[in-house]
Amino acid sequence: MLMKKNKFALLIATVAVTTLTWSFKEDLFLVSKNLDIFASLYKEISINYVEETDPTDLMKNGIDAMLDTLDPYTVYVPESEVEDFKLKYVSTQFGGIGVSTVFIEGKLFINEVTEGYPAFKQGMVAGDQIMKINGTEVKGKDRMQVSQLLRGPRGSALDLLLLREGSLVHKELIRDEIRQPNVIYSGMVGDVAYIRLDKFLENSAQEVQNAAVELNKQHPRGMVLDLRYNGGGILQEAVKIVNLFVNKDMVIVTQKGRNPEKTINYRTTAMPLLPDLPLTVLINGSSASASEIVAGALQDLDRAVIVGQRSYGKGLVQQTFNLPYNSLVKITVAKYFTPSGRCIQAIDYSHKTAVGKNGKIADSLIAKFNTRTGRSVYDGNGVYPDVVVGTNKLSPVTISLISKSMFFDYANSYKKNHPSIAPAENFKLSDEDYAAFTNSLDGKDYAYVSNTEKLLADLKTEAEKEQKLAEVKADLEDLKAKMLIAKKTDLMTHKPEIKRILESQIVSRYYFEKGRIVQAFQYDKELETAKSVLASSTKMLAILKGEGAYRTIGDPAKTIAATDNN
Repeated sequence: MLMKKNKFALLIATVAVTTLTWSFKEDLFLVSKNLDIFASLYKEISINYVEETDPTDLMKNGIDAMLDTLDPYTVYVPESEVEDFKLKYVSTQFGGIGVSTVFIEGKLFINEVTEGYPAFKQGMVAGDQIMKINGTEVKGKDRMQVSQLLRGPRGSALDLLLLREGSLVHKELIRDEIRQPNVIYSGMVGDVAYIRLDKFLENSAQEVQNAAVELNKQHPRGMVLDLRYNGGGILQEAVKIVNLFVNKDMVIVTQKGRNPEKTINYRTTAMPLLPDLPLTVLINGSSASASEIVAGALQDLDRAVIVGQRSYGKGLVQQTFNLPYNSLVKITVAKYFTPSGRCIQAIDYSHKTAVGKNGKIADSLIAKFNTRTGRSVYDGNGVYPDVVVGTNKLSPVTISLISKSMFFDYANSYKKNHPSIAPAENFKLSDEDYAAFTNSLDGKDYAYVSNTEKLLADLKTEAEKEQKLAEVKADLEDLKAKMLIAKKTDLMTHKPEIKRILESQIVSRYYFEKGRIVQAFQYDKELETAKSVLASSTKMLAILKGEGAYRTIGDPAKTIAATDNN
């Protein structure tokens, strides 16, 4: 009987290999056939089309159109964009002067100066308008062209012509190696260690480890790892970061692709640095990819309490392949699965709706999985936090003030009129300062459509459809008049959120990026929630053990309905 079973298993394996080989050969034939067709078509169009064509643009458009049928993470990178690609996805170093810039009404301004780099040393400030870079006028250039002009080899010269308060200012700088740290801030917040990880590029795990070692010397009650707005990066760095908190030889993430060679288990390889330190992780709707691997693995292993809002839901793995003539292609090669076995991918790129758009994973396909202690978690919709902290959308007036650069302009004038301010962690605008800001808006265009106006417009449209406009026209006009009066008070109605954003802009003029982070702590609901969890060992254990309401995390029947109502 055993021999028969072995023969049957061998037969099945042989058939599977034969089928796979035949399928592979058939795929190669189709690829070869279609390449011949494409090459001939490209050649004939280039030679015979009635108008002159640019072969490079023609090929780039054809490639982009092909990739548009796949997911947005599969992209072609021509040689001219390779350096920017590496900076975005791999390396944290480049040659530059240490500024971020912003276009306002077609003009290029310095938005923020990084402390310690050439621009800072030469006295450049936010609000300086860049007119020329090495003699080349900025007018008409796009962001990529400006970036290429500002960056260059370390030690190379850069000549800038600036416009500051109506006067031309000339600056001669020497480019330095600019390092963009993955950990943009770490420190003690009360008795809790706090690490803000901005991205998962080269050495991110080492940076987290270095910060954790230093903070642990201060004997913190617990640690907060902040992954909010972190769009991800290198998968292996995520595994190493999880390894700082969990034991050796544990599966952290598994990637599975159509190609069997792309199916890989990623395990921890070292003993943990902080196996027992209470840990919370902050996430939000912009936490994606490697951030979700870290949050999802720590949740599945019941090692950390996840706080915030549901993450983005990117459960796909990309790999970069070299192409001829120094170009690249980044291809989605697999999906990844957290230790419980769930894939948190939220968008279904294999199917499109009737209007040609990709929708979310169907509710009927969302499955339940279990953490190590038996808590229920779900796939297909990002990482749902153990403790949810609600977030409020910005009001239309605030969005308008941001888009029209009203905060930017006022922060620059505030810095000019105030040589110093309170320490970043204590800085707040007074009511008099806020009044001065609102007065500065007089006569400026920051027109916006309020939510009430949108509802009123919808109501009018429905009345027209039902041919009842004449009956309600007078009432609608009366509501519109009252609404316009109420709209004038929006600057006071939404004062708290407007004031917070204005304070953030102002404090960055004095204390740069780190100051902006520290100043925001006084308004940070997610951080306060994480600290309160860490302050109560009873609550933390109840969450991690799945007691009571914490037994099920992100029940789709409840969370999807709640999302639809927001």
